[in-house]
Amino acid sequence: MSPEENVNESAELVTENQDADADLALDNVDALRKRLLEEKERADRAYTNWQRTAADMANFKRRTEQERSDATKYGNAMLILNLLPIVDDLDRALQNLSAELAGLTWIDGIHLINRKLQAILENQGLKAIEAVGQPFDPNFHEAVLRGPGEEGKVLAELQRGYTLSDRVVRPTLVKVGNGESEAANGMSQPS
Repeated sequence: MSPEENVNESAELVTENQDADADLALDNVDALRKRLLEEKERADRAYTNWQRTAADMANFKRRTEQERSDATKYGNAMLILNLLPIVDDLDRALQNLSAELAGLTWIDGIHLINRKLQAILENQGLKAIEAVGQPFDPNFHEAVLRGPGEEGKVLAELQRGYTLSDRVVRPTLVKVGNGESEAANGMSQPS
């Protein structure tokens, strides 16, 4: 082989090696790009999962704070519900006092005790539901009687209802008007 042929062959080998190196470098760049995209997707998934977890944690904290607040607010609800029949009985007893007992000092003491009990219950968030003269509202009232009077108006309160921190703990038992006039109803009944 002549020196020129050796040089040509060497040049061809170098060119082939450079082409092979270039192909290898392109393969490496393509592989690196592919790996970079895979890692970016993995990082994006991890970031998205982190965001969801952070949102879940914030919701959990908010929910537990709300539950804690509700537990504090409504923790005494059962005690208050158990006291309501006693309050009703005491109110009924004081309303039905005879005239002879009304001026006695121990009766005044019972009135004072009743007012203190009601003040304590009000401080705990208990409020009486206003009913008489109001439009009937099934969220606050329970109709047990209907009678002559303006349609849909509460005519009488049979048992007082209460809310505790804006929740109805006992609806008011009421008599509701049926739309008949009292005069028309009075004529049809025997004297």
